[in-house]
Amino acid sequence: MDSIVYNNKKENSKNTFYSVLSKNITNVNNIALCKLNGKYHELKDNINESGEIELVTFNTEMGLNIYTRTLQFIFIKVALDLFPNSKIKIEHSISKGLFGEIIKDEPLNEEDINLIKDKMKEIIRKNVPINSIRISRDEAINIFKKYGMEDKVLLLKNSNLKEVSLYELEGRYDYFYSQMAYSTGIIKAFDLIYYKPGFILRSPEKENLDELPVYKEERKLRNIFLETERWLTILDIGEVGTLNEKLCSKELQSLILTSEALHEKKIANIADQISNKKDVKVILIAGPSSSGKTTFANRLSIQLKVNGFIPQSLSLDDYFVERVNTPKDENGNYDYESIYALDLELINKSLTSLMNGETVDIPTYNFLTGKREWNGNKIKLAENGILILEGIHGLNPILTSHVDQSKIFKVYISALTQLNLDNHNRISTTDVRKVRRIVRDSLSRGHDAEATLKMWPSIKKGEKNNIFVYQDQADAMFNSTLVYELGLLKSYALKELNKVKENSVVYTEAARLKSILNFFKEVDSSYVPMNSILREFIGGSCFYEY
Repeated sequence: MDSIVYNNKKENSKNTFYSVLSKNITNVNNIALCKLNGKYHELKDNINESGEIELVTFNTEMGLNIYTRTLQFIFIKVALDLFPNSKIKIEHSISKGLFGEIIKDEPLNEEDINLIKDKMKEIIRKNVPINSIRISRDEAINIFKKYGMEDKVLLLKNSNLKEVSLYELEGRYDYFYSQMAYSTGIIKAFDLIYYKPGFILRSPEKENLDELPVYKEERKLRNIFLETERWLTILDIGEVGTLNEKLCSKELQSLILTSEALHEKKIANIADQISNKKDVKVILIAGPSSSGKTTFANRLSIQLKVNGFIPQSLSLDDYFVERVNTPKDENGNYDYESIYALDLELINKSLTSLMNGETVDIPTYNFLTGKREWNGNKIKLAENGILILEGIHGLNPILTSHVDQSKIFKVYISALTQLNLDNHNRISTTDVRKVRRIVRDSLSRGHDAEATLKMWPSIKKGEKNNIFVYQDQADAMFNSTLVYELGLLKSYALKELNKVKENSVVYTEAARLKSILNFFKEVDSSYVPMNSILREFIGGSCFYEY
């Protein structure tokens, strides 16, 4: 992170970060935020103290989020100008972009999308300033009532906020819950494509803001989001505001039990898919951190028993190569997340032998010595036996490259939330998993929230390289999110997030997560079944103990 030293003088007390940066660096358009004396500031803010100004560029995680948020605001402003009586809904990430819908009298078409895109390019070329105002919650509610945005009205009405910061772009006000760029001109690359019945708003990755990544349709993932949308319809929930209303009523127990029943039905359907495939002998389960893989594997095992199988499990952790042979990352550290940290030859040999009905010796990996041990553990599959393997590389074709693929069934699992704060602000699937991980790490691993958040970039890198690129290889996908979960996890997570001190490098991220959680009404854990995915994180699971 680059920086400049600023000496605040009385005669220059009205200086903004933008005005100071303009005199000191060549390209202000690369700067997303400034950090002064431990606090982050937008470029439009006045500088009221001296110190070293650290520069946060758009090539960082925080900067890219601001880039994407700014692009969303430009899109929303233009779309509502062109279609004043429409409703815009930003729904979920897909194909390196954001899927959403424009609900209006006539169905959205490609001509509408091209018109919006041209107007967006125009407003970006004009480099229009984006202003912010701090107003009372009631004033904000009145603005959104005039806009007909009942989703924002309901959310703010049930919140504890006294004041809110709204952003303004050419007379259009909106609320985005986090920082925004100072002008439209910071946008370099973007695309808007028609994706029936809505659109995909595409933005670059932080490594290269000048170009968009190659577009790849993710039809299987889209179908899972559609399924979750149907679940929300069954539960009669739109956004967090409507969820909170149900949590304040007597519908909580019904909401939880129905949500859990939808999960159980989906798991049973996956078990039926496996049964119908006839020759399956191995099930591979993979997904990103805190997806609930262990609980899912246990519940799938039960449903397979119902279908007449005898399921057995095997841990890929026992197939690590010895530590001296473990590959290293660019920093010289052992890379246990590399697929080549596994003994691929032995895995393929073991699986083939098991499929052929043979008895196989199973190694045990000693994490203290970094060596493989043979302790007499053996496994054999019965005629109606089926093996369940869970691990981050489960979908990677290299893992089972020498095994008969007709006998393998692959499942991708993740917490793909479909619940929005409001129509313009989705809740990131990553945020849901972060909160799950913070809660679980504090209860079962003795890690505080600060440690978990510091680890997250490394976790995310491993997921990007080893999991997400292979998700389309899955025969089935399971969305482990539960609509009530952030209300349930709220008290556990806030307890840990409140311990993060202001001078911590992850304080801003902790504060952001707290601001999201504070919009949720708390949920009593006594209604949550012992076999729920969420018991993996809060404790009380019937499958294992912390």
